[in-house]
Amino acid sequence: MKKDTHPTYYSGAKIICACGNTINSGSTVEEMHVEICSKCHPFYTGKQKLIDTGGRIERFRKLIEKKSAKKQIKSKTIAAKLTTKKGKNKTNKGH
Repeated sequence: MKKDTHPTYYSGAKIICACGNTINSGSTVEEMHVEICSKCHPFYTGKQKLIDTGGRIERFRKLIEKKSAKKQIKSKTIAAKLTTKKGKNKTNKGH
């Protein structure tokens, strides 16, 4: 094998979670910060936890509300057009 081609391996590398849990492992990085670990992940804890990065859930909900509001307005205008057409047709038939 060639010398100096492989990265340095740290057998006592630290993985630090946002919840405060620290795990010692082997890695090519001496210290690593993560958002979720086995101590706080919903699969392992059995508790549901919403992780909202940058308001994604709220933006999605607003998008759905906006689309449903547009559908309601569109259906009301179509219904209004149909009723005015029916009214015009009845008055024209009498002449």
